[in-house]
Formats: sequence, structure tokens, C-alpha cells
Amino acid sequence: MYGIMWLIICIILVIVEVTTLNLTTIWFAIGGFIAYLTGFVGAGFWGQFFVFVIVSLIMLFFTRPVARRYLNKGRVKTNAESLVGQIAKTTSCLNNREGFGSAVINGQEWSAISSDDKIIIEEGEDVEILEVRGVKLVVRKAIAPWKPEENRK
Repeated sequence: MYGIMWLIICIILVIVEVTTLNLTTIWFAIGGFIAYLTGFVGAGFWGQFFVFVIVSLIMLFFTRPVARRYLNKGRVKTNAESLVGQIAKTTSCLNNREGFGSAVINGQEWSAISSDDKIIIEEGEDVEILEVRGVKLVVRKAIAPWKPEENRK
């Protein structure tokens, strides 16, 4: 009796997943399908509902991160996201307490801040981009692999 309801829910959730591609509703669609199957073994509505909730949550919390990791593997980073991990050169002193600083990468000048408020980075130093916050680069001094004495600091 409740089988049709679970199939309708399953179909609606699959349609939502196909249109959004967020990897969220597919796990609930799977839960709905498993709830549909429990009807064949004699489970009543509350048993089916319990199976739906448990299976959906298990799928969401345990398999979604794995699926995202594999689906995003070949994804090409674009725009500011592609700057993370690259090396820029400071064009002015970075001083978070004074609220100024800039760096240049790929011929573009950006406002920049140090990842550590206590560290002042002088003009002309190489910095590694850790993240992009709005229109500012968050950076730290780049580790120079050719200068082992710098790497020990």
C-alpha cells in the first residue's frame, strides 16, 4: 500500500538530484527505494519510515564525502580558486595590524594579508597563497627549497 508512495518519493528525489547535481537528494532517493523494498517483507508504514530515515542518513553521512572526492577528482579549478598553492611576490609590505599590503601574481595585483597577524612580510618577498577571501589573498612566506637554512625557521 505504501509502496507507491515510496516510489513517487524516490522518483521526485531523483529528478531533484538530476536538476541540481548537489549529491544530496540521491541518498534520500536510495533510502526511499530501500523503504519501498521493506514493504515486501511485511514492514508497516512506521517500519518503512524508520528504514527510510536510517538508510538515508547513513548514505548521506558516510558515502557522500567519498563520492564527492571521486567525482571532483578531475575538476579543473578556475579563477581565484586556482591561485591557492601558487607563489606570488609582494609589491608592498604586508602588515595586518596596519591594514595594508599587496602582492602580484600572473601580472595581477591583489590586496594581500599574512596568515599570521604577528608576521610582517617585506616588499619583494615570495609568498605562498593559502586562500582567497573575497578580493584578498591570504599568504605566508614561501618556503625556498633551494635554501635549506630558511626551511628550518
